This record gives sequence, structure tokens and C-alpha cells, in this order.
Amino acid sequence: MVEPVAASRLLDTLRLAERPRPRAVVRWPYAHWLAVGTVCLGAFLGQLTASVTSLVFPALEGHFDAAFAAVEWVSLAYLLVLVALLAPVGRLSDLVGRKAMYLGGFAVFAAASLGAGLAGNLGALVACRAVQAVGGAMMQANSVALVARGVPERAMRTALGVQAAAQALGLALGPTLGGLLVAHASWRWAFWVNAPIGALGVLTGWFLLPRTFPDGRRPARAAREGRFDLAGLLLLAASSTALLLALSAASGLPLPGWAVAGLPVAAAAGTLALVRRERRADRPIIPPGLVNTPGIRAGLLVALSGYLLLFCPLVLEPVVLAGRGTTATAAGAAITALPAAFALAATAGGALLPRRWNDAARCRCGALTAATGLLALAALPAPGPWTTAAALLLTGYGLGLLLPANNALVMRAIPAQSSAVGGGLVNMVRSLGTALGTALPVLAVHQAGTAAGSRAVLLLLAAVAALAVRLCRG
Repeated sequence: MVEPVAASRLLDTLRLAERPRPRAVVRWPYAHWLAVGTVCLGAFLGQLTASVTSLVFPALEGHFDAAFAAVEWVSLAYLLVLVALLAPVGRLSDLVGRKAMYLGGFAVFAAASLGAGLAGNLGALVACRAVQAVGGAMMQANSVALVARGVPERAMRTALGVQAAAQALGLALGPTLGGLLVAHASWRWAFWVNAPIGALGVLTGWFLLPRTFPDGRRPARAAREGRFDLAGLLLLAASSTALLLALSAASGLPLPGWAVAGLPVAAAAGTLALVRRERRADRPIIPPGLVNTPGIRAGLLVALSGYLLLFCPLVLEPVVLAGRGTTATAAGAAITALPAAFALAATAGGALLPRRWNDAARCRCGALTAATGLLALAALPAPGPWTTAAALLLTGYGLGLLLPANNALVMRAIPAQSSAVGGGLVNMVRSLGTALGTALPVLAVHQAGTAAGSRAVLLLLAAVAALAVRLCRG
């Protein structure tokens, strides 16, 4: 564990990153929207990176003369580090300051992106992606908390919706941008493009983000509570790594037989050990009292389900449409309907709902709408790009209603002193949902073929959306 003295030194080291905003910014009545805009840069950057990277896999295979099973570690390494670090980084941010950690995340992400673009071999690229994930965790663990604690209560849902829209915009632009960069420049630019956005994030955050501790002094308890649950972190990393590798092995990743058999056992054993460890730890990285609160637990399950519903069609439908002879341009336009509708609903879609509806009612409406879209897509015998786009529009619109309202419910239920670790938990389950949403279609198609596998996945997703209706509560 990190001793209190070391934690106190870390607080002093990061002091400069918690500079106050200029007085003109503080006095402006809409200054909180400037902070939201800064957080949106990080939200956009994270999803842009996620969606751009998959477009460069063929180019990486050719450039490094590597098999696809090796190249996919460029994504897998990022996801594994991100899932492992989100919760502990959130806890650390409560101690050292959310603004400091967020700005540090931008700097690490930008530097690692430059390194990834300069990588001379696949191993170096994978290592840079792992470092990139450290910066991504520093940003994502604090993004929701910065929004939730930096805007007035009346504007929280709208602000979280704007943040979700920035994520959806990055997600929607990534495939198009990645294709253009690979076709007309180089795969290296798919990573270099992150650097100027990261530099802009550091600059704007320095001036526009409020300090974590308004009087500029950190509470004395921060030094006393500066212990860190290293054993919990290692167990979380081991269990999540084993789970994702087990899914990859079942999807065709070539691994030794003993590893294929042992990975599910290791994932289950690691999860049980983590639960036992967190119940006994003085300073757990995943506080059981926080997770076991009914409203928070349900909200985290809804967040995981929402990102599973969002990413599964993005991975699945291009394969389905390509199998039916649809051109890449038409397939890309059809798939873009999902994140585009998500962004629209997250920002303005709530205006079509009755004003008297609270966030729980909006969640239920969104989950039901998404379930309807997924069922429609599963029921169509052989949907083309236009019918696929229509069903994905409905699905995306429902998710755009569901996720911002659910985030608002979760953050209201989390105590203010634990807002960063709570935001880290939200983003951790988002990342798990993203990872599962990426792995599930590959698994289904590998095991059952494109037609049967895609239909089974869509029906499962509709069932998950229906379960989310039951979980949404005020």
C-alpha cells in the first residue's frame, strides 16, 4: 500500500494543476458550461480513439506482417488496462484532486498517442496503447464527477447528455476518419490525430475547470486516508484480463489448450477473491457499501447494459451487411445512424417527453425504445442498409434517452466525497459493457455463423434492454 506520507507528497506534487480559474471566468454566470465543454473534449477523444483503432487493423497486419490475433492486442491491451484502473484511479482522484488527475490524463494520453504513431514494431505499439489507457483512465474516472459536481442541479441531466453526445460524436466520426487517414495518409495518423486534441484539453482545462477543493486547501484527512489497495487493484486486473481473454479464446484467438480451459476458472476465482478482499480492506478500490446501495447497483447494471447495447450493433451489423453484398459506403452510412440518433436523443431528445417525467421514467422509456428497435432488426428476414438504419435509429434514440438519465440517477445517489470513485465505477462498467459488446458478436458469429449468430445476439440484446426497464428506478 502507498503510505500516508507518500500520498501527502503526491498531493504537493500535483498542487500546480489545481490553479484557480481566472476571475472573469468565475464571475460569468454560464462558466459551468465552459467546464462541461472541456470534459466533452475528453469524452470525444476517448470514443474517437476506440472507433478509429479498429479501422487500422488491416494496415497493421500488412505493415508488421502480423496475424490478426496478434494485431487485436492493440485494442485488447487498451481495454484491459482501462477496466483495471478506472475504479482505483477514481479513488485516488478523490484524494489528489479531480482537476489535477484529469489534466494529467490528457497529457499522458497525448504523449502515448505520439509514441504509438512512432512505434517501430507491434510490441511497442501495444505498449504505447497500454500507457494510453492509463491516461484514458485518468480522464474517464473523473469526467462524470467533474460534470456532476460542476453544474447546478437543474442542469445536470442536460450536461450529462451533452457529454454523452460528445462521446457519440467521437464514436460516429471515428470510422470515417480512420478510413480516410489509412487510405490517404498512414495508419500512424490514426494515433497522431489524438495529440493536438489532448494538448487543447490540457490548455482549456487549466483555465476553465474549477478546483476540486474550492478554498485551494486539501482536507487533512486526504493524507490520513492516502492508503491504496494494491492487492485489490491486482485482483481486479487479473480477473478482468482472464475474462476478456477467455471470450477472445472462444472467439478464435489461438491460445494453448490449458489456457483456454483455465481462463474461465481464473476469472471466476479472481472475482471471488476480489469480493472477499474488498469486504475486508480498509480503503477498498470498489467500496462494497457504495456498490451495494440498491439505486447505485441498479444504475451500474443499467450503464453496463447500455454500452453493451450500443457497441454490439456497431460491431455486428457491418459484418451482416457485408455478407449481404452491401458496399462499405452504404454500410457505414447505415451504422452511423446508431451513434447519430444517440447524440440527438442525449442532447435534445428529452424535449419530446412529458416535462413531468423524472429521470427514472426517462430511463424506462429509453430502454423500451431500444428494445423495440432491436426486436425489429431481429424480426426482419434480410434487412438492407436502409431498413437497418431505421432500426438502428430507433435503438440509438432509446439509448440516448436511457444513458444520460441513468447517469444522473447514479451520480445523485453517490455521496459528494466519493464522486470521483463513483464516476470511476460508472466508467468502469461502461468499459466492461464496451468490451463485452465487442466480444459478443465475434463469439456468436464464430460459433453459429453470421445469420444465426446475428439473430441470436439481437434477441439477447432486446432481452437485456427489457431487463433494463425493470432496473430503472428513482
